[in-house]
Amino acid sequence: MHRVQAGFAALPVREELKIAALANLEQWLGDAYAPYHPQIRAMIEKERWDLLLDCFYQVLPFGTGGRRGPVGVGPNRYNPQTLAASVQGHVAWLRLLYPGQEGAGKQLSVVLAWDVRRYLDAAGLYERTLPNPCMGLSSRDFAEIAAGVYAANGVRVVMLPPESETFVSTPELSFAIRHCGASGGLNISASHNPPDDNGGKFYNALGGQEVPPDDERMAQLVEQVERVEQIPFAAARASGMVVDYSPDIHAAYIAANLATSLSPEVRDTHVVFTGLHGTGDTTVAEVLAAAGFRVDIEPTQASHDGAFPNVPFRTPNPEVRASMDRAVALAQEVGADLVMACDPDADRIGLCARVRAGEPAFRFFTGNEIGALITEYRLTYGPAGVRPIVLKTEVTSDLIRRVGLRHGARVIGELMVGFKYIGEALKRLEADGRFAGVEGTLADFCVGIEESHGVLVTPSMRDKDAAGAALGLAEHAGRLKREGRTLVDALHGLWEREGYLHNELISTVMRGAAGRGRIERIQQQFRADPPTEIGGCAVTAFHDRSDPAGPLGPIRSGTDAASRDMLVFQLGPDRRILLRPSGTEPKNKVYVEVCGRPVAEMVGADLAAEQARVAAEARALATAFVQQMLAGVGIALPAWAVQVSDLVAVEQKQHAAEVLLPEVLARVASGDAPEAIRGWVEQQIQGYGRDPLRLLAPGIQAWLAEQTGAAGERAGVRAVFGL
Repeated sequence: MHRVQAGFAALPVREELKIAALANLEQWLGDAYAPYHPQIRAMIEKERWDLLLDCFYQVLPFGTGGRRGPVGVGPNRYNPQTLAASVQGHVAWLRLLYPGQEGAGKQLSVVLAWDVRRYLDAAGLYERTLPNPCMGLSSRDFAEIAAGVYAANGVRVVMLPPESETFVSTPELSFAIRHCGASGGLNISASHNPPDDNGGKFYNALGGQEVPPDDERMAQLVEQVERVEQIPFAAARASGMVVDYSPDIHAAYIAANLATSLSPEVRDTHVVFTGLHGTGDTTVAEVLAAAGFRVDIEPTQASHDGAFPNVPFRTPNPEVRASMDRAVALAQEVGADLVMACDPDADRIGLCARVRAGEPAFRFFTGNEIGALITEYRLTYGPAGVRPIVLKTEVTSDLIRRVGLRHGARVIGELMVGFKYIGEALKRLEADGRFAGVEGTLADFCVGIEESHGVLVTPSMRDKDAAGAALGLAEHAGRLKREGRTLVDALHGLWEREGYLHNELISTVMRGAAGRGRIERIQQQFRADPPTEIGGCAVTAFHDRSDPAGPLGPIRSGTDAASRDMLVFQLGPDRRILLRPSGTEPKNKVYVEVCGRPVAEMVGADLAAEQARVAAEARALATAFVQQMLAGVGIALPAWAVQVSDLVAVEQKQHAAEVLLPEVLARVASGDAPEAIRGWVEQQIQGYGRDPLRLLAPGIQAWLAEQTGAAGERAGVRAVFGL
């Protein structure tokens, strides 16, 4: 341990984290963790102090709904130990919620689901030649471990039978819990995270996730776990405590989505769909086909494969435009009208549509734009005789609020980030007939929107569902198609009426214990001393959502404080910036919105010109804010480096700016061949991620756009990076 202590001493992290890592490491070197010892010793022998510290400096946090993070060795990784402790804590929570139920002859029960993941150490962090208890573990393997813990504790488990080759998606799990009358549920999934990640997301009896302060009470029970009751999965099934998930449940889920149809006569939209190697074929594709739409599946991304081999950057997220490139190519080939995608657990919806009817070009839609379109559609064709209620999170575009108000809807738009807060709003409407000062019932609910491509159109489940959104968008496109128009035309119509709103989202990834420290310092610094100017614009108002004197009231729990760790900077009436740390990934998220005026009110105005003006202003503000934010923790990034893909960590962007590009320029000036320089570049950027040259490209293109002289230098850089 002296060698480890000496290795940790040189790392730029707080001393208490080093002490905690040493204590946890000593525990894991005991007999109880013997299968992990070869990998731990290999890290020590190779002096991989950064990795070792990050694996052991804390227990993987049980966040607002469960644990999610990299699979691997140590308490700060997702593995059978951290999962089993989570499940044992969830059992304690269920017993607290339903005291005496077991003694009264009733049985606690959960529904278990899982996604397509299998841990293969794509990042190459561990020694391949040594035993590794995590290697090859699939989400189903983790689910069977969880089932063994539930069963040993007397909790009945409903899950797909061992011979099943299908999946239960996140939204279907939410529906199934309610449909079965279960006490709760668990989904083994890391959603759209990289292939090496996994997690466990816990649900309550309403099919939603607990909100503060209940989520913290559950987390405290998890942290108090000292002993796990567990039996092998085969024994759990043999005992009768694990029962099969009935196909009737899936059929009921499909029927619930079909019941949200507002235009059953419109079925001539042709859709290409990709599940990005995930479970969406059981939700979006099946619902659209059952509704009568023509659906073509993109074949190269259709397999259930947690390595996501045919997804750019191995990032199966419909928020990433490149993830839909293959499906767009197929749509152009077969003449489809729309392209849709969803992430591996099928709760987020992605959309591309033809720019003009009959022409080949397709346009990608952001989550905010999808939300505005589905809100407009549901408010236009929804049932008469109700005063619709629209729910959205605060970071979601104000365009949804404007659309809602034009239709006379009540819009509740200041919800914290996380779809569980939309689920909580539905719970309160159902139980109390009132929420956030708005009176109503579930019958008044129209739509819930989250900017990260999350949509809910029915209260029969309490998490976002790509399938319901897909059905509404296909119907909306079908109505427009009969008029010779597209969803692009519909979006332009919203901008002309409501004003063009441009939203920029920049994520700054900062990994490891040192990165976590930087993320925390950024929030502390901006909270204590908020800037008075950003990008040349005066800050006219500052709001700290964690302020107990603010509109959200006193902090209810530590998890409430974490959810409310959001800072809002208002820059006049038409600009705002929001900053918050991600709850599931090691990064800060910066949301920028700039609002233009309705084109219909501007004499001689041109929508394209207004779009260009507002978008340029939003991008400039976002870049300036990120530079200002990072400068506070000692990181200087030129504007072009900010434009490098958000999938690349900030430290690597800094390396690109301070080492990579200067060396490339020096070698170009020396007359080195572009092919030779590229070989050196490829070695330097191996750790940036999959397809690193493609990840770098937006930044290099931004640098080229900044240059005004030295045409030969620019040409050399283009040749090196293949631009």
